[in-house]
Parts: sequence; C-alpha cells; structure tokens
Amino acid sequence: MDEKYMKQALALAQHAIGRTSPNPMVGAVIVRDGRVVGEGWHRQAGTPHAEINALQQAGDLANNATIYVTLEPCSHHGRTGPCVEALIAAGIKKVIIAMTDPNPLVAGRGISRLREAGIEVIEGVLANEAAKLNEVFIKWISTKKPFVLLKSAMSLDGKIATYTGHSKWVTGSEARAYGHQLRDTYDAILVGIGTVLADNPSLTTRLTYQGKNPIRVIIDSNARTPIDSNVVTDGLARTIIAVTREAPQEKLDGLLACGVEVIVCKENAKGVDLSYLFKVLGEQQITSILIEGGATINASILEDNLVDKVHWFIAPKIIGGADAPGPIGGKGIADVNDAKLFEDIHMESIGEDILISAYVRNREGRDVYRTCGRIR
Repeated sequence: MDEKYMKQALALAQHAIGRTSPNPMVGAVIVRDGRVVGEGWHRQAGTPHAEINALQQAGDLANNATIYVTLEPCSHHGRTGPCVEALIAAGIKKVIIAMTDPNPLVAGRGISRLREAGIEVIEGVLANEAAKLNEVFIKWISTKKPFVLLKSAMSLDGKIATYTGHSKWVTGSEARAYGHQLRDTYDAILVGIGTVLADNPSLTTRLTYQGKNPIRVIIDSNARTPIDSNVVTDGLARTIIAVTREAPQEKLDGLLACGVEVIVCKENAKGVDLSYLFKVLGEQQITSILIEGGATINASILEDNLVDKVHWFIAPKIIGGADAPGPIGGKGIADVNDAKLFEDIHMESIGEDILISAYVRNREGRDVYRTCGRIR
C-alpha cells in the first residue's frame, strides 16, 4: 500500500515537469482510514509546496492521517514557510518519504524535526523512482552545475545531413515533436554559432499546447551572431551569447543594444571554455541544458566531459556519402578502448524512429544519485 500511494504522489509531481526550476518536483498524498483525503504538487517556484496544497485539500481530515511525499519536507524559510511545521500543526501522525533532500539547507533536518515532534517517519519508499524524477535538481543542488542532455538524430549509417548539408528532415514528425517537448522541460537550449548562421533558428518550443520557451545559449567565440537573426530579434525568449575576449567590442555593443545578454568566457584551444560557461549558468540558477548543436559543439561537449545523458534518435534511412557529416566532429579518439561509455540504456520507438536514452558512465554527480537511491 505504501508503494501504491507513493506512485500516486510521484505521478502528481510529474504534472509540473519543466515548471518548478530551480526547485524540485514534489508530489504529496494524504491518506486517512484507507482513503485519500488530500493531494497536491509543487506547481512553480515561489508557490506553495506539495505538502501545503495537499493539507489545504484535506482540511481537518489531515489530523491523525498519513502523508506520502516524494521528497523530504523542507524545514527552512525560503520563499515559502517550512512544510514540517505545517505538517506538525495539522496533526499528521505519519510521514512516508521517498528520498531525503540533497539540498544542504534541508538534508535530513526536516526528518529530524518531524521525529522530534513525535511523528513517525519512514524513508526510502520508491527512492530510485523519486531520484530519477528529480535527477536535474539533484545534479544542480549538489554541484551547482546544470544537468546536461545531448540530443542528436542520425540515419542508420550515422549521418546527420547529406554531403550538401541538407538535413530537413532526418527524423519523422513524432521525433521532432518529442524534441519540442524536451525544450518545454529544460531551462536552456544550447547551440553553436554554426547552427545560427546556417539555419537562423528560433530555438523555441512549438507544441499543440502552450509550451515554455527555453533560455537560448549561443556559443559564439567571436560574436558573429547577426543582429537581425531570430534569436536576437524575435523577443520570444531570453538569449545569452557566450564569447571570448577575442570578440570585437563593436560586435558586443551591437548585441547588447539589441537586448541580448553576453557572457565573456575563459577560453581554451577550442574557443569558449564550456566548463567555465556552465559554471556561470549554474550560478544563474539554470539547472538544465538541452544541447541541440552540430558536430563541432557535440564533440566539444563530450570531450570536456560535460554531458550527463544522451537522447539519440536513429531514423530508418540510409544517406550515404563519405563527405556527409556525422553527429560528432572533432579529431576523435585513436583507440576504441577510449570510447565514451554509457549505462542505464533504454530504447523505444517514437513514430518510425528509434530513441536511445542513456547516461554517461562515470559522470560527476553519479555518487550523489546513488546516495539518493537512484542507482543501487
């Protein structure tokens, strides 16, 4: 029964996917005498937490009831009050928690406060599922660096375009719609200047329902982004352009005058130091980044060990051509034993295409996931 109600709480939490950053997604279910009397989920940062919404629905029925919550209730004052005090005041007799909160401001303090108040606390019910739900939050709150998803699409023979550069479309409409769903859930989307110059994309979310546009991050060492490009002029989303100190000042002034943000980054042999950039973005509470770059950006992100997860679409078609580009550029590796390895691999059909989802092995933060219960 505990797992049944916790699954219900996890399903509630997912209603807010892509809407709670930089907070986690949390769901709560209140049960009394074998009957659900209150439900709630955290809808958006700065709004009441899941426990508060569930308590409001339950009213007086919360007294002497059990609450199932996907994350340890908070014990500190932030933009909202501490949930543990509300649970104590409501007369909750038992709290069943999926996972402890990795936030240093909480990290067991909520559980301790509940037990001090004489409330029974049970931990670890569906901990793996809860940690998977909040993998973005866990990475960011533990390292202050964003969770990074690399998305790419290729043909059966590993091509992302023809030898002429034509690429619309390698995958089918269902896979492209899935990509827009990802944009809706991630804080930011990142591409290189090559993509901006070749395609003049908007990098917005286009769905049948009202989606959220991600922050647009352009890697552009020399500030070549045209001031009449869509990412500069359309006003549909915040745009950040990452440059190096080599960028001409007049170019920077022109971009700034158009209302975009410019981050002058440390540089390395490849241009913008992406590790430095991601640190800055994390400090700005950008908790997740979707990479939709070309072969050059994809190679840099992987070579710098910045990727946490990949979504790789494979289309059932063969393009051919020795000069047709693949999804990963750069020099590559000399020894196949040095190849990037993946784990937790999942495959599914998206329309006529195959989607492979996997996590990069030995990434920073994996020990944190284990602690939270995500990996046994």
